[in-house]
Amino acid sequence: MPEGDTIHRTAGRLRPALAGRTVTRFDAKRLRGYRPRVGDVIAAVEARGKHLLIHFERGLVLQTHMKMTGAWHLYEAGQRWRKPAHLARVVIGVEGWEAVCFSAPDVRTFVDGAVDDPTRHLGPDLCLADADLAAAVDRFAVAEASEAIAVALLDQRIACGVGNVFKSEVLFACGLSPFTPVGEVDVDIRRRLIETAHHQLRANLGSGPRRTVPEGLAVYGRERRPCRRCGVGIRRTRQGDHARSTYWCPRCQTGAD
Repeated sequence: MPEGDTIHRTAGRLRPALAGRTVTRFDAKRLRGYRPRVGDVIAAVEARGKHLLIHFERGLVLQTHMKMTGAWHLYEAGQRWRKPAHLARVVIGVEGWEAVCFSAPDVRTFVDGAVDDPTRHLGPDLCLADADLAAAVDRFAVAEASEAIAVALLDQRIACGVGNVFKSEVLFACGLSPFTPVGEVDVDIRRRLIETAHHQLRANLGSGPRRTVPEGLAVYGRERRPCRRCGVGIRRTRQGDHARSTYWCPRCQTGAD
């Protein structure tokens, strides 16, 4: 699924076209919750971790989560869509533009500040320049001591924005085995993990392919290829309840099996 940097880039594309504009069209056949109305003003477009939020006047917020299938497209008014219309989950029209969300499995609205806000549980967003890194370090307390550190890094309650790519890249950069139990990771290493994730996510908010090392990515997607640092073959495993892929170097990352 898209990671935090991707969602922030998407918000950055939509914001200039939508923010401050009046809604001329709103279609969302399977939307859960209240609907914005034609004539409402779009107050803001925001990325929060892996959630894209469009704020309307009256405190109504449209939330989409892309997971593995979704994507937002932005078109000039009258421009032909690049995907079939039956895949459109949301269409927002403003003067001169149409924003279309295709195939997102999670689309809903909520009232800002309400108890059903689906983002209330999230930790600090590591894509933000002013992310509260100290709070994210403290929030490792929500993880079980026996949980693998690679699984904990994906826990959006601790810090949001990290997905499979940055999980693997951060652990490599910090020289830590993905299998290390959270209870064995001291506070200094937890801080280094959060600071590294923050740096890597922030560095990838611009255009172009992701990079965590000059050559591109250090370990992600490089199973059986030589480690860029030591030459040993990169390994891949699946971890957690959802069997998410983790890539690591068994020599450079202490304790890797």
